[in-house]
Amino acid sequence: MKLIDGKKIAENIRMEIKTEVARLIDDDDKTPHLAAVIVGEDPASQTYVAGKEKACKSVGFQSSVYKLPENTSEKELLEIIMFLNKDTEVDGFIVQLPLPGHISEEKVIQSINPSKDVDGFHPANLGRMISGLPAYLPATPYGIVQLLERYNIETEGKHCVVLGRSNIVGTPVSILLSRKASPGNCTVTVCHSKTKNIKEWSASADILIAAIGQTEFVTADMVKDNAVVIDVGIHRVPSTETKSGFRLKGDVKFDEVAKKCSYITPVPGGVGPMTITGLLQNTLKAYKKEIYG
Repeated sequence: MKLIDGKKIAENIRMEIKTEVARLIDDDDKTPHLAAVIVGEDPASQTYVAGKEKACKSVGFQSSVYKLPENTSEKELLEIIMFLNKDTEVDGFIVQLPLPGHISEEKVIQSINPSKDVDGFHPANLGRMISGLPAYLPATPYGIVQLLERYNIETEGKHCVVLGRSNIVGTPVSILLSRKASPGNCTVTVCHSKTKNIKEWSASADILIAAIGQTEFVTADMVKDNAVVIDVGIHRVPSTETKSGFRLKGDVKFDEVAKKCSYITPVPGGVGPMTITGLLQNTLKAYKKEIYG
């Protein structure tokens, strides 16, 4: 069993970005600028946005954060998005999800200019991805594909089973791995809450991607010998052994599943660090106008 070290790969990619940014700003006074909008006090969202700010600084990006109270109206949020769409100083921005219940996530996502949608959630970018055109790829699926690529894990002709069908991870990663590309050319099965015999499907996977949102859902009997397991889940569970009073666990029961795998991502330190890195890569593409000119 080999651990897929997402933290190390993310650091390598960020160093590549930092080197390219240093070269680019020698020719241009402007640095890449990534903005984030966060509504409310969700702790996980705040942690992610703080990590984004730190990551931007580490590669030479400018970073801005718009922190809005929980009771911000949908109209007010849409006005801020319109402002960012027009701001020539901002190359790309994200609106951190989830949003409070009184705001339509769908309306918000569709209001973002596709050329600045570095989360890759706008229908225009998802459509480009499905068509195999250059696009801002959703950050977590983008990170997963890069982990497979940088560990030289063969995907062509393999059976990939994705547990979960969210628009953020499950659906886009299933599309990316089924495309005629490298990594790609998998035969992909997507399982979800309505799938019957989910254990049988899971146990048939050469590559298993767990993005089902349930702590330690995947157990050893759901994984075949020498499978590659990518754990996308991240859950805080109480712990008396840590100063914080909690520890992070994934969608996979790591201790028992790892023994059967050829490769596996840990939690933390696997997919997580690659998500912000994917966001940085999309922002650099926006700065260089690679996708929309």
